[in-house]
Amino acid sequence: MTGPGAARVLVTGGSGPSGVAVARALAAAGHRVATVGSDQARIAAAAEKAGDGVAPFTCDLADFDGVRQLREQLGGTFGPVDAVIHLVGGWRGAKGIADQSDEDWDFLERRAVTTLRNVSRVFFDDIAASPAGRFAMVSSTALDKPTAAVASYVAAKAAAEAWTMAMADGFRRASGDGGSLAAATILVVKALVDDELRRAHPERKFPGATDVADLAAAVVRLFDTPAAGLNGARLRLAD
Repeated sequence: MTGPGAARVLVTGGSGPSGVAVARALAAAGHRVATVGSDQARIAAAAEKAGDGVAPFTCDLADFDGVRQLREQLGGTFGPVDAVIHLVGGWRGAKGIADQSDEDWDFLERRAVTTLRNVSRVFFDDIAASPAGRFAMVSSTALDKPTAAVASYVAAKAAAEAWTMAMADGFRRASGDGGSLAAATILVVKALVDDELRRAHPERKFPGATDVADLAAAVVRLFDTPAAGLNGARLRLAD
């Protein structure tokens, strides 16, 4: 684990299977974990599923003022955040370029870009000041070779990646000559899969997909790896 003691980690998008898996793994590794979602009942159930030591919070991360209020709430009950694991996402596809809809773009931009921008702007200084400062997002191998059918999706993910790389530069600048103790990292997967999804689709093989437990293990390793090897890195988890 990097830095003295356990890190205080905020897991966004905590209501989904990846959020539950990541929160559970971080808590098991000895970190203090807060998980946030937009639906109070869902995030409370997810935090309970993740296990002891995971505290649920409710916030619409696309609302900048709401994220600032979340930081104040966390500060009062949880303490300053050392790290954010950003798992908010979504997917929309089409047949080609011409039928990429505004509705799909608005959905993807709000979830993939706006939430990340808001969270990073609000928590950047806290992460940069922490000896265990970490920011991580999950991206897609679809960016390696974009296709027309997923143009909106890959464009939104590319914007989120660019913002995260800019955060990495910000952490380098914030560290001065002392070497960065904070890191912004992109975790790249083809798709995510969990046991519930496998049970729902026994006919599918999910080739190249990353199990949410493996994603969670990769997140835990971020805190045991020096920042210099993580800041600005694009770590591929896909098979």
